Amino acid sequence: MKIKEILTQTRRDFKAIYLCEHCNTEVEGNGYDDDNFHRNVIPKMECKSCGKKADENYRPLGTKYPEGMQV
Repeated sequence: MKIKEILTQTRRDFKAIYLCEHCNTEVEGNGYDDDNFHRNVIPKMECKSCGKKADENYRPLGTKYPEGMQV
């Protein structure tokens, strides 16, 4: 899965549309805007339609705020 679009964001919490790279299924879900979430959690999200996870070439988005900054 990857983030297609962030719908809303309050501090580091966000709601986004996630897109499966394999079957193009879109899912709305919540997230947390820190490096760990972008690098470790999103690539391990399993698509409910096809059951696949992100490819090896997954490139995480950067965070809106720098790591360690209190928002």
